[in-house]
Amino acid sequence: MNRVVITGAGVVSSLGMDLTTNLNSLSEGKNGISPIDFLNVERLAVRIGGQIHNYNPNDYFSKQENSIYDRFTQFALIATKQAISSSGIEIKEKDSSKIGVILGTAGGGLQTQDENYRQVYEEGKNRVHPLIVPKLMNNAAASNVSIKFNAQGPCFTIASACSSSNHAMGQALNLIRSGAIEVAITGGSESMLCFGGIKAWEGLRIMSKDACRPFCQTRDGMVQGEGAAIFLFENYQNAKKRGANILAEVAGFSMTSDAKDIVNPSKKGAARAIFGALQDAKFNTEDVGYINAHGTGTLANDKTECAAIKEVFKNHTKELMISSTKSMHGHLIGGTGAVELLACILALNNNVIAPTINYIKNDPDCDLDVVPNEARQKNVNCVLSNSFAFGGLNAVLALKKCP
Repeated sequence: MNRVVITGAGVVSSLGMDLTTNLNSLSEGKNGISPIDFLNVERLAVRIGGQIHNYNPNDYFSKQENSIYDRFTQFALIATKQAISSSGIEIKEKDSSKIGVILGTAGGGLQTQDENYRQVYEEGKNRVHPLIVPKLMNNAAASNVSIKFNAQGPCFTIASACSSSNHAMGQALNLIRSGAIEVAITGGSESMLCFGGIKAWEGLRIMSKDACRPFCQTRDGMVQGEGAAIFLFENYQNAKKRGANILAEVAGFSMTSDAKDIVNPSKKGAARAIFGALQDAKFNTEDVGYINAHGTGTLANDKTECAAIKEVFKNHTKELMISSTKSMHGHLIGGTGAVELLACILALNNNVIAPTINYIKNDPDCDLDVVPNEARQKNVNCVLSNSFAFGGLNAVLALKKCP
């Protein structure tokens, strides 16, 4: 079974438009959540989000490209270009069939769908652009990445709500382990910050109107964000042979289903996924120093996740550092696990533990070390990244330093 490492990373989010800026923002505990700005925002009750402001697609794409790229596809392409550049890899025609593209998203081309429904139903237009379907389909980002960068191996998209990115990266791991491919362009992208996107989530009554405060007793809901994070997963031997800069080793992955409730999380299902990732990575519980939590800021999710962590780590729980970077960049739904993996890379490479900002008051049900408000300098060798989704879908990645 092949070992798998991360050799490249790219990201765009409300914390910045490149990897360095995002890592610095995580280290500084920067708040990327602000008032959102788009058409009909005044009709919404929730008016904050991790929106990427001052973004102009014309700075990155031609007029023709913009006509076929939804915003979530644009973000994925920008981040992929960064990831490939940082990895130093050369994609050659003769071996591009061993390069796969596996991405996660939940909403896909929701911006395109929302705008065209508005034009048809609100403005009464009878025609739409002939390429609307390939622009809004969930696999648009993955397919366009494959086309743009000549990746001719397996190419597909996973849509499993908030676990989409972790599911995608887990499948990328398994494909390289098995030898089916040698390189994977993987991660996730999302842009649901539009009138229809927010209005639908408002109906669930789990959105905060002022801030995301994971694990805090005063928390009152999640806050959405947008962006993309893309990574180059690579066969370790190949990466070592070409002298690549290795950011981390992807040591394990596990996924479970609660098989219980469509929206309410299960401690048992989450705990099984965490335990499975430890087993797959061959980690002892004492090996893990940091967990990037799912930590949405909702009452049920945070409480259940803390209970699951205690169930698995038992006495070691008090030694763990746990933080939710959603407090900074918001919840990117299908893209969130990918952006959050940056906090794991930051911990392993820089010995910096990203904080949970906006923390005010301890909740007895979430009485873990949540690294409140300020980053912490701490050496860790093994980390986990949790994603738990509506539908009871759990996906956990395990990473470690690569010697």
